[in-house]
Amino acid sequence: MTDLTMPNEQTLVKQAQTDPAAFARLYDHYLRRVYNYMRYRLPDAQTADDLTAQVFHRALEGLNSYDPQKAPFGAWLFGIANYVIKDHFRRQQRLSWLSLDSLRQRFSLTVPPEEAAIQSEREASVLRAVARLNDREREIVALKFGGSLNNRQIAELTGLTPSHVGIILYRSMKQLKATLETQGVSK
Repeated sequence: MTDLTMPNEQTLVKQAQTDPAAFARLYDHYLRRVYNYMRYRLPDAQTADDLTAQVFHRALEGLNSYDPQKAPFGAWLFGIANYVIKDHFRRQQRLSWLSLDSLRQRFSLTVPPEEAAIQSEREASVLRAVARLNDREREIVALKFGGSLNNRQIAELTGLTPSHVGIILYRSMKQLKATLETQGVSK
């Protein structure tokens, strides 16, 4: 797992506070992680795209309010992402976090159709299993695997201890494994 922060991150943040063009390097570094986090939490790729754009828009607008003494930039950014997701669901007044067909759009042109179909079915099975987790478990799994955060970083974002995060992840993975086995999904 890669570290959440990037070299010279605080310098880039300071530059971006006066020159929005400097924000591009921060955007490039965090885009994939934030998008992946969104995909774990949202029902479809288009919504994830839209809300990921909102996260970076809000981050750029609020960059002058960022305080590096309170949290690393990445933690601040994932905090914004979490708020954007909650705001989205509040506006929609529904709690359906993952649809059954949410990853079917992600086919690679280099993968043979048979393998793409098998991979698509596996992804759908995983998403069905993740959808059975409770809200906190889904959020922690999304931060871990979508956001590529470690337990300490997740603990900072959620207010839990790193050991509690580890316990929740262990239990969630055990539950996911059991659910996938009952569905007949292998590694």
